[in-house]
Amino acid sequence: MRKLSIMLIIVLCLALLATGITVSAADKTIIVGAKNFTEQYVLGNMMSILLEENGFNVREQFGTGSAITREGLESGQTDLYAEYTGTASLVYLGHEEVMTNPEALYEKVKNEDLEKNNIVWLDRSEINNTYAMAVREAHTEEIGTTLSDLANYVNNNPGEIIFGINHEFNERADGFWAMAEHYGMNVERGQVRVMDTGLTFEALNRNQIDVTMVFATDGNVKGYNLIVLEDDKYFFPVYNISVCVRKDVLEQYPEIEEIMKPIAELTDEIMQELNYQVDSLGLPEKLVARNFLAENGYLD
Repeated sequence: MRKLSIMLIIVLCLALLATGITVSAADKTIIVGAKNFTEQYVLGNMMSILLEENGFNVREQFGTGSAITREGLESGQTDLYAEYTGTASLVYLGHEEVMTNPEALYEKVKNEDLEKNNIVWLDRSEINNTYAMAVREAHTEEIGTTLSDLANYVNNNPGEIIFGINHEFNERADGFWAMAEHYGMNVERGQVRVMDTGLTFEALNRNQIDVTMVFATDGNVKGYNLIVLEDDKYFFPVYNISVCVRKDVLEQYPEIEEIMKPIAELTDEIMQELNYQVDSLGLPEKLVARNFLAENGYLD
């Protein structure tokens, strides 16, 4: 009799599976994407953990280039990932205008991406991972704390300041030389040393250069105890982070909007610290993401 009961249960389960009448985590499978650098791995893991905590079965598609990551969202290969407003405007939506008002840029990208591509931008975070210029903390006593201060110092001390920047920033139309012109900074070619991004920090640490190009949320800013100079004349594009999700996915799972709220609460300082833990302390991205979410009460 017991064997017959077990057989009946098995048959019933198979029948339910065959008819699709089953409720499990597999029914809420979602694919999270992330680009191929530290910040994106941390954010991608945060998103995965938050979704798993809320009953989703998460598949991860991390480590792809910017264009491929975006294409994956548009084509349905991924369901959501964290994107930058400036990247979307200048690259994906093809605008040449550089907008420096964070809220205006966010609203423009949000409305246009929804209308043209059925992509929904969730709440905007304060993270602004844009280009920036940084100096050693001790050097701010001479140079100052803004790019206008730096321009004044450079102009009053010809040939003294040596800059370290990467190849892309040297060649971009909206890169170093346009920044110097915007601030009226009289820089000679001989004052600029072009090198790989990672080498600029060590060169600054060894006093081989005085000012380096950074990304505002780079963990090395903290690792090397640098001060990011304020872009007080608003030259650099805005690169705020928001979670982007396909409209059809959000319509199916509207709870995602609330689940992703912690991403919108991140700041440059928080992101810089998390990147530092990975890049300088060598901690795994998933551990850094989980620790942050747990310590701040985002996990049960």
